[in-house]
Amino acid sequence: MFVFAHQSSLANQYIAELRDVNLQKDRLRFRRNLERVGELMAYELSKVLPYQNTKVETPLGIAETQLLIRQPVLATIMRAGLPFHQGFLNYFDHADNAFVGAYRGYASDDDEFEIEMDYIVGPDLTGRTLILVDPMLATGRSIEKVYHAMLRYGIPAQTHIAAVIASPEGIGFLQERLPQCRLWLGAIDERLNDHYYIVPGLGDAGDLAFGPKV
Repeated sequence: MFVFAHQSSLANQYIAELRDVNLQKDRLRFRRNLERVGELMAYELSKVLPYQNTKVETPLGIAETQLLIRQPVLATIMRAGLPFHQGFLNYFDHADNAFVGAYRGYASDDDEFEIEMDYIVGPDLTGRTLILVDPMLATGRSIEKVYHAMLRYGIPAQTHIAAVIASPEGIGFLQERLPQCRLWLGAIDERLNDHYYIVPGLGDAGDLAFGPKV
């Protein structure tokens, strides 16, 4: 498990701005900071992917380097995940992409919910590296459901899960249910509250990025 908050870097500045109630009023800045964290996390994650030795012809000779054997598949849960996803796509700029419409479905006025999915599209995942990105890892139930739904497109060789803010409960849930997946996190917060939102967290990432929903 990789956690930005466990080291000093600019990522902590961007995460602090994402949390700040005054700066959150600027939606453009909020989206850009999600994107920036995605870019930095993509760079860190790129260090563990498979590479091959390659020769590149320059105007003056041949340079030897290492390039990715194959670009990963980037998958995100709409809508909150879109700016975070874009940060990854800025770095893995030839990646294939997958998108899932998943949300909390409440059957009554209580706080119990089920994860509803009404849209999913993706490429062939067989033998690929799959990177699932979602800004908030709260209960972990949506990520688990999305992961298993993605398997209709094939079994990936490896899977990484990336989030900006995570709860201990969500981390424990995924480590138990998806032990084969590696976690990449911006920060680990204190807990989930009674409504299953992360505390101190940052609020509703989708609303802050794109405006409140009805």
